Amino acid sequence: MRLYEHESKSIFKANSIPIPQQYGTIKSVEEIKNLNLKFPVMVKAAVLIGGRGKAGGIKKAQSLEEVKKIVSEFFKLTIQNYPVKIIHFEAAVEEVKACYLGVTMEPKAYKNIIIASPSGGVDIEEVAKTKPELIFRKEIENNEPEISKAIASELASKINKELKLSEKQLGELEELVRRLYALYQKIDAKLCEINPLIITQDSIVAADAKIVLDDNGLYRQSSLLSSLDLSHKRHDVAEPTANEIFSFENEFPYVDLLPENVEKKKGFMYVGLVPGGAGYGILSIDEVANIGKRFFDGKVIPINFMDSGGGPPQESVAQMYNLLMDNPIADIIITSRFGGISSCDVFIRGTVLAFRERFKMKKRIIPVYGRMVGTDLPSAKKYLETAYKETPEELALLEIEVGNERIMADVIRDALKKGFEYLKEGKK
Repeated sequence: MRLYEHESKSIFKANSIPIPQQYGTIKSVEEIKNLNLKFPVMVKAAVLIGGRGKAGGIKKAQSLEEVKKIVSEFFKLTIQNYPVKIIHFEAAVEEVKACYLGVTMEPKAYKNIIIASPSGGVDIEEVAKTKPELIFRKEIENNEPEISKAIASELASKINKELKLSEKQLGELEELVRRLYALYQKIDAKLCEINPLIITQDSIVAADAKIVLDDNGLYRQSSLLSSLDLSHKRHDVAEPTANEIFSFENEFPYVDLLPENVEKKKGFMYVGLVPGGAGYGILSIDEVANIGKRFFDGKVIPINFMDSGGGPPQESVAQMYNLLMDNPIADIIITSRFGGISSCDVFIRGTVLAFRERFKMKKRIIPVYGRMVGTDLPSAKKYLETAYKETPEELALLEIEVGNERIMADVIRDALKKGFEYLKEGKK
């Protein structure tokens, strides 16, 4: 989970890593009046993606009038398809020199690694290509929570051959290397990066800050997330949608494939997916799109990724359907349960539960087509047959094939055909 720059800097400050004076963030032009700005000030578009500078998303302002003009421009700006919704303000720092410092995991050796370079403020990947001799790496053995002064001194001395810092600044750099690594370990980060780390006339300052938290360690970081007022997991490059927050709260993986409030195309059918497991969740997206392209003039659009594997309880299965049926863009749902770890019996009980509860509460119900095969199939089949007899009206839009007499591609093709017929009849 990636943090915004202002969030990362608040963590830096709490861990004694020097940052520029922070003036706050805004979400509208009107909020500028609430800031106690001192000039010159840096105005930064807050997005969870790189390349802000190249896209014109970082500017220096010398006056309040200039701030208002820049802010108005930024709120109209889109950076790599992500609209700017937050703007961050901090004191401008006078740069004399700049360097790079980062801590991450080396995937080959599965060891933590500190990377330093005297070339800061530019793409570190480009430096690695064009001037590899300016990239210094230090692998840390045994996943130590802290590094020795000797290791920090070694890295600082290497980049100081180019920077030629004062004795005071060199000492500050050595200490910052140690603090950044300790922070990386403390917060279960995948990446802690400063680029650029600015050298001023008399000190060093983290002019930028990037932190990516390891999702697997978030359960240990509740106090950190609380301090940032974060109640849910965020994508690496974007805030979660309302649907994704719902799925997170109900403990099943889900990703929207379309922007929120997207306008539907006339004549197209939008398909929600409840597959069985992450692998088939990815495959089903392609399969639905490809069959739609081959047989239905490309007028079929899958709207989501979902992972319903791993043995969820029937209440969670019901919530998977509720999420998609509450989404006004979904026209039909296609599901496939290949019961391995998961039980077909639990799956079908959750499916029927969703239909019955929604019928009782007079909520929107859309057709569900699919197939199930695998663990507990006999009991699942028996339960479904009984459910059809007991509540035929509630389950009128549920068509689940039992067994593997037909391949899933054919099931999907038939489902799409029936879906278009359903829409043509105007039952939606």
